[in-house]
Amino acid sequence: MNIYPYLNFDGNAEEAMLFYQSVLGGEFEGNIGYFGEIPGMNIPEEEQNRVMHACLKISDSVKIMASDTSPSMGQIWKKGNHNYISINADSKEEGHRIFTQLSSGGTIEMEYQSTFWGAYFGSFEDKFGIGWMVNYDLKPGEE
Repeated sequence: MNIYPYLNFDGNAEEAMLFYQSVLGGEFEGNIGYFGEIPGMNIPEEEQNRVMHACLKISDSVKIMASDTSPSMGQIWKKGNHNYISINADSKEEGHRIFTQLSSGGTIEMEYQSTFWGAYFGSFEDKFGIGWMVNYDLKPGEE
């Protein structure tokens, strides 16, 4: 299992991540994804270029991940909701267990489920007000 910081921004995630890269080095894993690229979603024009996900790999064990909030989806940035703890589980089952146990008594934002980006993912605020994301990247042949 790996644990990474996940930062939220209000429309300037790409600028922030490029700045962090200029200072800390590293390379982006994959492309920076934008809300306008989500299949089947009707995203307002002013939000289409907001970052849905970016991952800056600084070393084999250090990554910073980020996204912009999406006001049309009810996500409003305010100081205090701009940081999550992201867990990358070693198996789909481990991810489900962690999600279920940590979210108990909290508020689920997105159920742990299969996603269009080839992972199982869920997010929630725990009973102490801390934001968590649980992700498991599917291996070839897994569903």
